[in-house]
Amino acid sequence: MTVRQRVDPRTGEVVEDPQIRRFADWLAERHGGTDHDRVSAALWDVVHAVEELHAAGSVTIRIGVEPMKNDPDQICTTVDVVGKPPRPKPRPAVGYVDHDGNLTRNNPDQPELTGLRVVADEDQSTRRVRKA
Repeated sequence: MTVRQRVDPRTGEVVEDPQIRRFADWLAERHGGTDHDRVSAALWDVVHAVEELHAAGSVTIRIGVEPMKNDPDQICTTVDVVGKPPRPKPRPAVGYVDHDGNLTRNNPDQPELTGLRVVADEDQSTRRVRKA
């Protein structure tokens, strides 16, 4: 376990092994909990997509911390939440390249059958079922 030490910049007081606040408590308090809600929603969305697509996803929480301009006693924080759900794989389609270099579904080297016609479906109400 790491032993931490903090020196208060205003007073010079040294604090040995300071009490560290839980991250979830800070996030739930920040902006009335809206950042916590954003993280929770992003996680739910990614989990749902992973479950559906059986592929990996991620949620990234980036927290920026910088001193407040013109007031060294204050710290400014930003929270950026990025959910990356898996994307569905595109369905491939098989095709051929014709003599002009264009994609086509028909094999340009195979002759076309002519004289074919569409046969209508039978009316199912007049069909007889034979018993064995």
